[in-house]
Amino acid sequence: MKKVLSYFLSVIFYLLFGSILLIFHVLQWLGHNLGKYRGHKIAVDLMNGALTSILYVLGTRIKFISKYPIPENVPLIIVSNHQSLNDISPISWFLRKYHPKFVSKVELGKGIPSVSYNLTHGGSVLIDRKDSVQAIAALEEFGQYIEKNNYSAVIFPEGTRSKDGIPKRFSENGLRTLTKFAPSAYVIPMTINNCWKLNKYGMFPLEVGVKITFELHEPIKAASLEFDKLFEKVEKTIKNAVI
Repeated sequence: MKKVLSYFLSVIFYLLFGSILLIFHVLQWLGHNLGKYRGHKIAVDLMNGALTSILYVLGTRIKFISKYPIPENVPLIIVSNHQSLNDISPISWFLRKYHPKFVSKVELGKGIPSVSYNLTHGGSVLIDRKDSVQAIAALEEFGQYIEKNNYSAVIFPEGTRSKDGIPKRFSENGLRTLTKFAPSAYVIPMTINNCWKLNKYGMFPLEVGVKITFELHEPIKAASLEFDKLFEKVEKTIKNAVI
C-alpha cells in the first residue's frame, strides 16, 4: 500500500516541482533585471520555500537543529555531507538570512530551468572537476566574494551524493581555498540525515514519510586553527553525527 501511495504522490510532487521551476525561471529573470541582486534573491527565496514545501506532499518531515548561535555579519562556510538533490532547497530556505551560495559542478550551469539561472546569476560558483586550475581559480574568486559581502558558502566536500547515507571521503581542497581567501569566515559543520531515503528507489517513485534532519554544529573561526586540524575537526564532527 505504501509503495502504491509513493507512486501517486510522486507524480503530484514532480508536476508541482516542474511547474515551480518554470514559473520561477521567469520570476528570477524579472527580479534580476528589474531589481538586481535584491530582486533576484527575493525570487530565489520564494522558489526555495516553494520547493521545500512540496516535500511535505510526500509526507516528509524536515527539522533544522541549531544548538549554537550563528555568527552575524561575517562570512560563513557551511560544510556538509550530501545525500540528495533535495538537500539544496531546505538549506537555501532555512538559511536564507545568511545569503547561502553553493559550490556546484559546472554541468549544472546550463539547461535546467531556474536552477541553472540561479547558479549563474545568484553568486554561486561553478567548478569543472576535470580542470583543477579552473576550479581553484573559481574558488579563490568565490572566497573573496563571500569575504567582501559577508555571505555564506555551502560546500559538499564529498563531491557527489551518498546514495545510502554513508559519507564518502572528504576532499580538503575546496575548504582549504575558501578559508584562505575568506580569512574572517566562520566554518559551520552541518550533518544531513535521511535525505537519501527520498531516493531509495531512484528518482521515481520517491519514498514517503521520510524524516529529514539538518543539524548545524558549533561554528569554528577559520583562523583559530591550522587548516589540517580544522579540516579533521570538521570532518569528524559531521560524520560522527550521521545516523
